[in-house]
Amino acid sequence: MPEKHKQDWTKYEETIEQFIQVIAKNMSLYGVTPSIGRLYGVLYFAEDPMTLDDMRSALEMSKTSMSTGVRALSDMKMVEPSFKKGVRKDLYKSEEDWYKSFTSLFGSRWRHHTETNIEEADEAIQELLTIRDHTEDESLQEKIDSDIERLQYAQNYYRWLMRFIYVVESGEIFEYVPKIDQKNNT
Repeated sequence: MPEKHKQDWTKYEETIEQFIQVIAKNMSLYGVTPSIGRLYGVLYFAEDPMTLDDMRSALEMSKTSMSTGVRALSDMKMVEPSFKKGVRKDLYKSEEDWYKSFTSLFGSRWRHHTETNIEEADEAIQELLTIRDHTEDESLQEKIDSDIERLQYAQNYYRWLMRFIYVVESGEIFEYVPKIDQKNNT
């Protein structure tokens, strides 16, 4: 291969690697480790489905780490098994519909945390009611009533957020914020 071609390929590989780092960084916003984000990036840019050994070689990580990463990405619906005639090892490919990946990842992460916040607010309200019912301190009773109102406001926000999560998960979000058409960029 001529030297110029080697340089071009090197520059190409550096550019793709930089973007894979961007993917990994962005996925960390959703609680995904950088190594799993890099794994997704490698799978996304792979021409063909990859085995765990292929992934291990590409990322220089252990096969166990690759297996854990693939399982996590699969749970997030960002990676799926693939089959190729004559290949006995498990093959995986990335989900290339980033809209679908986002709605799945956003929904599962936010749903879990929001449900937890609703439960925590319920528990706090119940505990405050118990304290209020057992105290004779009127200023504490007033403070508790005020704080219960704040917690109820928080609960209403979390219930609204659950509706928003549903709009994202169901795909209804695309009625309000349409996907950008790849051909027309609109």
